[in-house]
Amino acid sequence: MTQPEDKTAEVPAAPLEEVPRPVLPLYSGSIPDSKPSRVQEVNTDGRISNVVQPTLTVYLPAREKANGTSVIVCPGGGYAMLASGHEGHDVAKRLNEMGVAAFVLKYRLPNGQSQPDPSIAPLLDAQQALRMVREQATKYNLNPERIGLMGFSAGGHLAATAGTHFAKPVGTNPGATSVRPAFLMLIYPVISFSDSLKHAGSRNNLIGATPSADQVRLYSNELQVTAQTPPTFLVHAEDDKVVPVQNSVVFYQALHRHNVPAEMHLYPLGGHGFGMNNKTTKDQWVERLQNWMDANGWLTK
Repeated sequence: MTQPEDKTAEVPAAPLEEVPRPVLPLYSGSIPDSKPSRVQEVNTDGRISNVVQPTLTVYLPAREKANGTSVIVCPGGGYAMLASGHEGHDVAKRLNEMGVAAFVLKYRLPNGQSQPDPSIAPLLDAQQALRMVREQATKYNLNPERIGLMGFSAGGHLAATAGTHFAKPVGTNPGATSVRPAFLMLIYPVISFSDSLKHAGSRNNLIGATPSADQVRLYSNELQVTAQTPPTFLVHAEDDKVVPVQNSVVFYQALHRHNVPAEMHLYPLGGHGFGMNNKTTKDQWVERLQNWMDANGWLTK
């Protein structure tokens, strides 16, 4: 009897980009600050809204490149959606090229239908992500003292909040694991909720259209910087009409006042939301980021 011809050799291997990445639920049990609702997640070409189940997507570098450093990536989207493609998964792949493990955070967006306190849901998730990566560092061959947080736009506000509010974690049972990131990377970030510098959409979505003065101050992260704030890398375009460049400037100035090491790159042009590719310049800010990480020892094996 003739055996069927083996066709397996003709099937091309899937490109590396298509290899499924592990997706980890952020919470093993009940999700804090959540309540039953009919809210359902929507994902339109990587633009995600109505997040109910927060997750981390794992991107590990090639074993021979891995240096033990990891970065949790927070996409932006005005606290209304997550631009998880060019401000999430694409960035994770580039970090892998540096030997850095990356975890793309799908965090909950403020939503009064599914959360008793919408203002703390994103920060709860960012702090839980830091706990989770730190607690699973051995599993992924990571250094628990070299976990950074990267954020774009409103994701930059979330990262800056996590980097300035770690001494008093939110939630009713925070546990003993540290939620302080080792370093921050803030790309065209929302920093301030002050009337003169705010991105109105981010502020309204997180703390409402008529926030108290205390809430505005609490989430104006330039006012929350201390000497314990992690070293920070900042990128912004001066012609940004969505999030004024002064957001990065005031955060840098606050870091400088508290003797926190910081590096800032301002581009004359580029607008907002350019991800890794500011088309107005041949300079690649990701290369500056790599140099900064290398200079600080975070790329050393």
